[in-house]
Amino acid sequence: MHQHPVNAGGGGLPLRKGSAATAASSGVRPPSPSTIHRKERKRTFRRLWIARVNAATRALGLTYSRFMEGLTKAGITVNRKMLSEIAIADADGFKALVEKAKAAL
Repeated sequence: MHQHPVNAGGGGLPLRKGSAATAASSGVRPPSPSTIHRKERKRTFRRLWIARVNAATRALGLTYSRFMEGLTKAGITVNRKMLSEIAIADADGFKALVEKAKAAL
């Protein structure tokens, strides 16, 4: 997250702590690329899992959003990563989940 320079400044002289202009010029740096890429990797994997689940549910006659709505209404809590793995490794188990989601809608 990005912080205001005064809040991110930490310690230092009183002038640097109170004034935004001097706090910004006193060496407050943005997040490093490794932090940014760690956050991006999480988003990228979530998009991949959603795309996999969407493809598998469409093959069974349901859209991703309706499938997730059906799972919620059925009281089934499985995260997207596990749904993706189930769709790849256990087609029969995934089909059973889709049928339960359809029944709950």
